[in-house]
Amino acid sequence: MSSPAHRFPNRRRFLLGLGLLTQVAAAPKPPVVTVLGDSITAGLGLSARDAMPAQLQAALARRGVSVVVRAAGVSGDTSGGGLARVGFSVAGDTKVCVVALGGNDLLQGVDPAQTKANLRGVLQRLKARGVSAVLVGVAAPSAIGAAYAREFNAIFPSLAREFNVPLYANILAGVRGDRALMQSDGIHPNASGAKRIGEALAPVVARAVRARAT
Repeated sequence: MSSPAHRFPNRRRFLLGLGLLTQVAAAPKPPVVTVLGDSITAGLGLSARDAMPAQLQAALARRGVSVVVRAAGVSGDTSGGGLARVGFSVAGDTKVCVVALGGNDLLQGVDPAQTKANLRGVLQRLKARGVSAVLVGVAAPSAIGAAYAREFNAIFPSLAREFNVPLYANILAGVRGDRALMQSDGIHPNASGAKRIGEALAPVVARAVRARAT
């Protein structure tokens, strides 16, 4: 006498398919990493696939870290602008936020004390929401004024210590000044420069993602 499964092959296929769907539905989604920043994060002058957030996601994937990197950059944004929009630009499903602001503060000569207060506000709001942070700095050249540069450059390591968050000290390290890696404006990285930034930033973000998973 044949078994029920043999007598009802369609039912068997249905149950097998249902089991596969359940497994797919139960598969965890990759964590979301949001990059809150300015024109470098927004990828000014580049396609989305060439911009730093996409390059960061690719660099993380090469390290075996599966994430969705979401770009939340606004060209021209200062630390004050980032503070004003962190509540809606960093969506609720974000696990790690890369805070990459300060370049436009530097260009506009914003008081470093104000920049620090704004970035502190961003980090406080992320912490209150349970979002892990990675702080990305930007280096002020001494030509802008030694005292200003010293005060500005101290912002990022000081906040990283205060909030106990990872720091990538200078977003344009190894990129600024290299014509092969910069656009013609001398301010924004080209696709190769964005890739260099993504690769350099990836180890820091990977550690933050892994720490969040434990």
